[in-house]
Amino acid sequence: MTIGMVGLGRMGAGLSGRLRAAGHKVVGYDRNSDISEVGSIAEMVSKLPAPRVVWLMVPSGDITQSTMEAVASELAHGDIVIDGGNSYVKDTVRRARELRERGIHFVDAGTSGGIWGEENGFCLMVGGERDAVAIVEPLFLTLAPQDGYAHVGGPGAGHFTKMVHNGIEYGMLQAFAEGFDLLHSATEYDLDLHQIAGIWNHGSVVRSWLLELAEDAFAKDARLDSLKGYVDDSGEGRWTVLEAVERGVNAGVLAQSLFARFTSREDNAFSMRVIAALRNEFGGHPVKSV
Repeated sequence: MTIGMVGLGRMGAGLSGRLRAAGHKVVGYDRNSDISEVGSIAEMVSKLPAPRVVWLMVPSGDITQSTMEAVASELAHGDIVIDGGNSYVKDTVRRARELRERGIHFVDAGTSGGIWGEENGFCLMVGGERDAVAIVEPLFLTLAPQDGYAHVGGPGAGHFTKMVHNGIEYGMLQAFAEGFDLLHSATEYDLDLHQIAGIWNHGSVVRSWLLELAEDAFAKDARLDSLKGYVDDSGEGRWTVLEAVERGVNAGVLAQSLFARFTSREDNAFSMRVIAALRNEFGGHPVKSV
């Protein structure tokens, strides 16, 4: 297939690279002219065959909205927009409705895999009308590892699933962070956190990719002394908690993990340094150095 990719940052570049490696053609546009492959969105769209497919990989919120409007103005009936970013599900449902009124299909593709996705594959949680998803499914099958893609439901279902995924991620990171903080506090034992992460990854019930990344992080900096315990929140954690409140679902762990990130901006706790290190390992998220 031939598609347009808007947004060539870490994720957009990784998606483009994996698609191209499998034989798909990608025409990439970015606001940063140093990395953009074409001069404008209009030029990008002009190079696409019908039905034209444009994948948005830009930050959520106003940027996604303005980018979608710019792309849609160049598209026609039967074309398809894929939003692979972390958009708020309520915005996604509205955008799907607005584009449907113009005869343009909208597919929301919750995308997970971080900076390792190009090599290992991206987990894709896809929402949208079945006919539209079927047209672009070859892209999803290329991008995902085996069994790592599913059409989970109608418009909004993909981003809702990805939102909850990220909420769970918050909770898992917080659990590892608090555990390693407790180990770190036991100075009388002089525990080697890199060693402990390593043995936990072999046979224990908490073995996981996040724990492998913790092992890598401790190998680089045994006490994470070079990092500040400052952790941003992407917005999806907040939306997860808001949805839980609206639906009357007990999500205490997810809520507390979000609140802990707020606290991280006031102190320099070791647990927050663990989370900062792990987010940098899996997503390339920036960290604050001491």
